[in-house]
Amino acid sequence: MPKNLDAVGRRHAPGRAAWLLGPAMVAGVAYLDPGNVASNMTAGASFGYLLVWVVVLGNVMAWLIQYLSAKLGIVTGESLPQILGRRLHRRWARRVYWLQAELVAMATDIAEVIGGAVALNLLFGIPLVWGGAITGIVSMLLLVVQSRRGARAFEAVLIGLLVIIAVGFTFGLFFAPPDPGGVVAGLVPRFEGTNSVLLAASILGATIMPHAIYAHSALSRDRFAPDTPTAAAGLEHARGISTPRLLRATRWDVTIALAVAGTVNLAILLLAAANLAGVDGTDSLEGAYAALRDGLGPLVATMFAVGLLASGLASTSVGAYAGAEIMQGLLRVRIPLPARRLVTLIPALVILAVGVDPTLALVLSQVVLSFGIPFALVPLVALTARREVLGVHRNRALTTMAGIAAAVFLIALNAVLLWLVFTGG
Repeated sequence: MPKNLDAVGRRHAPGRAAWLLGPAMVAGVAYLDPGNVASNMTAGASFGYLLVWVVVLGNVMAWLIQYLSAKLGIVTGESLPQILGRRLHRRWARRVYWLQAELVAMATDIAEVIGGAVALNLLFGIPLVWGGAITGIVSMLLLVVQSRRGARAFEAVLIGLLVIIAVGFTFGLFFAPPDPGGVVAGLVPRFEGTNSVLLAASILGATIMPHAIYAHSALSRDRFAPDTPTAAAGLEHARGISTPRLLRATRWDVTIALAVAGTVNLAILLLAAANLAGVDGTDSLEGAYAALRDGLGPLVATMFAVGLLASGLASTSVGAYAGAEIMQGLLRVRIPLPARRLVTLIPALVILAVGVDPTLALVLSQVVLSFGIPFALVPLVALTARREVLGVHRNRALTTMAGIAAAVFLIALNAVLLWLVFTGG
């Protein structure tokens, strides 16, 4: 939770902008979770370079959304769930909102634990249930770092995992680079049948996730919480860094984080498009691993599995962090992060124990995430546009219009995803 940063500010001169970077890198881990890996890998294997434009578009929208979330936390010193908890005056309204947000966070957690379990099974032959338990235990240790050592230590560990993710998922491209002409052609928006629309919606649904929005506002608050509510008027923080300067640094932070996440997501799609197109069985993580091993060799396949493992470990930690923030902000109930991690691990282990297909569970978790998009996006855009919330730092009219356009587009596309899934269209 917010900590006094005076001592840190004295050790890091205001001129060293690098000290201001970090929260977006942690939130950006959510854009590289196993759900993203499955969606991008399937899109590349099924349609080649066709949906390159979807990955690029999703990254552009993600930049705006994550910046608005970070700005809310920096200027107000509160997370999005905290602000909604104050503004929803009726207890039943807070509980209903918490319930949908909690279900979304749990669905995210299921996907990430399953991804880690699959990676451990591919690397070491560990049974899925035990792999899920190991993933949960390691993520619990990461949350202990956040609770005991603070935001900076947590960021350092997750950024390290982010590097492993990036190396693991881009490694294969050095052995089998994509066709430049195909990549350029893939930047032209188009579809080829219903399945390509479904995959496009899945890619965007796996990219813009509600828990990343909740988490980023909390991460920014924990790092840059103002001493008083008057920070919204643009006054100096006690650490000697002005709100406008923090917002400028945050734009860089979000840009770097989303550039990394977008590049890696694109690399996954391109790796599949260049090497797995038309190969049977690549619609699952296990099948993609086997195809990479057979086509490019065991080293590339192993690096892919290592990236998947790091993805599961890092993203499930961020998911648990977001879930704890949702509960505290809306219900005003504080549960230690490791304890919460233990509780939310149970559904994932049950799914693995009863033998549900891991890839099917990943797909269904993305469907659940689609339900939560409006509840996070609409309040975020509305709150950041209000003077009484952000004061002089409220959105400009053009920013608000862009936020509304992104929200409408994403909500509509997720509605299409849900319709296609439930109608079999």
